Amino acid sequence: MQFLKNSIFMHREDDTPEWEPENEYQMLAVWGSPGAGKTTVAVKLAARLAAQKHDVVLLLCDMNTPMLPCICPPAELEEEHSLGSILAATHVSESLVRHNCITHKRFRHLTILGMRKGENEYTYPPYDRTQAEELLSCLRQIAPYIVIDCTSYIANDILSAISLLEADAVLRLVNCDLKSISYLSSQLPLLRDSKWDADKQYKIANNVRPMEASEHLEQILGNVAFQIPHSEEVNMQSLEGNLLKELGMKDSRGFRKTLESISKEVFGC
Repeated sequence: MQFLKNSIFMHREDDTPEWEPENEYQMLAVWGSPGAGKTTVAVKLAARLAAQKHDVVLLLCDMNTPMLPCICPPAELEEEHSLGSILAATHVSESLVRHNCITHKRFRHLTILGMRKGENEYTYPPYDRTQAEELLSCLRQIAPYIVIDCTSYIANDILSAISLLEADAVLRLVNCDLKSISYLSSQLPLLRDSKWDADKQYKIANNVRPMEASEHLEQILGNVAFQIPHSEEVNMQSLEGNLLKELGMKDSRGFRKTLESISKEVFGC
């Protein structure tokens, strides 16, 4: 495919962290088909780490559909900056990133970066691979854990594409429906090059309902590392734009336990 020859897909290895992370895996990217629950899983994982008093950065990559207004009420944020201001800079420095970090009133260990309500990719000047790489490098210096909510369309999204290249681990989410499976079938050939490192990808079946038997999932998706059960409470939080709210209902028990297993597998905590 022609776009694979573009420079943003060329991996560069001249940057090394200035400090050792708490765990072998420091940066996790969440990617998958549209509507697969990428933002929900990314937010819940970041919230879990923050609740355990681990410093974590949640990076929301979508510049066309800002996810920041979708994860929590604006009143819960201490201040509101924009990811666009960082990527618009000629050079992304650690001080610039820190200045534009968004903090949450309840989760003191959580830092968020994302686009604000009403913004889109044309609100700011275009950026390229350099700014994306510099941003991720700065984040590695800022926090021991980084969770990245990537968009599905990596062919047109530089930040998501670079995140998939640079991340220590990738959660590849898919819903148990033909549309989701068809989308991944069309996109996976783009990720077959060795620089995408398929070994660091965890295949996740998300929003699995009780009637969807494990045997049927295996036939459709192949081997999956984790199955995240459907939770009506999570679904309601997503509709309300309140994903940082704690889960307390009985139907969320399986969801919570699976996210705990994923967090322990990837981050060791």
